Amino acid sequence: MLVEEELDEAPLNDLAWDLVHQVLSRLDELRIDAVAGFGPGVLLDFGVDAPGSLAAGLALVEICMAGLCEVSLTAGQLCGLGWPMLCVQTDNPVEACLLSQYAGWKIKTDEYFAIGSGPMRAAAAKEPLFERLQYKEICDGVVGILESSQLPGPDIVEMIAADCGVSPDHVALLVAPTASLAGTMQVVARSVETALHKLSELGFDITRVDSAQGSAPVPPVAADDLTGIGRTNDAILYGARVTLWVTGDDESIRELGPRLPSSGSSQHGRPFLEIFEEAGQDFYKIDPLLFSPAQVVFHNVESGRVHHFGQVNEDILKLSFGL
Repeated sequence: MLVEEELDEAPLNDLAWDLVHQVLSRLDELRIDAVAGFGPGVLLDFGVDAPGSLAAGLALVEICMAGLCEVSLTAGQLCGLGWPMLCVQTDNPVEACLLSQYAGWKIKTDEYFAIGSGPMRAAAAKEPLFERLQYKEICDGVVGILESSQLPGPDIVEMIAADCGVSPDHVALLVAPTASLAGTMQVVARSVETALHKLSELGFDITRVDSAQGSAPVPPVAADDLTGIGRTNDAILYGARVTLWVTGDDESIRELGPRLPSSGSSQHGRPFLEIFEEAGQDFYKIDPLLFSPAQVVFHNVESGRVHHFGQVNEDILKLSFGL
C-alpha cells in the first residue's frame, strides 16, 4: 500500500505526539488533567475525574485520528430540535480511520478493562488489518486513547509499551469514559471509520477511497457508561451520514452498497443497548456488520455517478436520547 511511503517521514504516532504536546499547554482551557504520580509516561484524564469540555472532545478526536482530519461541531436538526452534529473529514481516510482511529485493541487484565484506539495500534500491529494493509510503525513513542471509566495503572502502561516496542516513559495515554462529554464525542466521531472498516470486511478495495466526510448527532451525556454505550452507538447506527469520494468501477459499489449501512445487518432496527445486553455486554458477540453508519453516499470521481444506501432512523434516536 501507499500509506507506508506517504507516512515514512511523519509516522502516525509522531503526528499524534505533536498534538499531545499542544494539549499539555492547554490543560486548564480544555478542563482536563495531567495525572501525576501514576508511573512512567503521560496520562491525560479527559473525563474520568476531570470535567472535560467540547474543545477537549474535539482535541481527543483529532489525536485519535493522528491529526489527519478536520473535526468540528455544527448546528443541525434532530426530531424538530436544533441539535449539535459532530463532523469529520479527511483526505487520508485509511490512515486516519483504520490505522489510527479504529477501536481494535481490547486492553484487559484481571483488574482493568479499556477499549484502545489511536496510533499506538500501528506500533503494536496486533490486529489482522495491519497485515492486510501491510503497515507497522517502528517509533520512539506511542499515543493511545482508552475508552474506560478508570485510569490505568503502571502495569497497563508497561504492557502497552512492551507490545509497541517502546519505553514505558514514551507512552501517552488519553482516557475518557463513554459517559463523559469528551468520551461521547470521540465515539460519535467514528462515522467514517465504521464505514471504512465495514467496506474492508466486505472485501472492497479501500485504497479506492480518496476522501471522506461524515456527521452524526451528539447524544446527551449519559449518567452511566452502559447507557452511554447505547446512545453513542445509536448515534452512528441510526443517525450517521457518510460521503465517500472513490475511484474505480460502479458495478462493485452497486453490488455491495445495500450491505454497507447498518441496515445490512439482521440486528438492525432496535436500540443498541437492547442488542448489547442480549450479547452479554460483549461487543465481539454482536454481528460485526451492524457497526456502520445509517446512510452512505458514494461519489465516483471517475464516472461522475452517485450511489446512496440506507437512511436515518429518528424514531430510534428519539427513544435512545430520551427526547
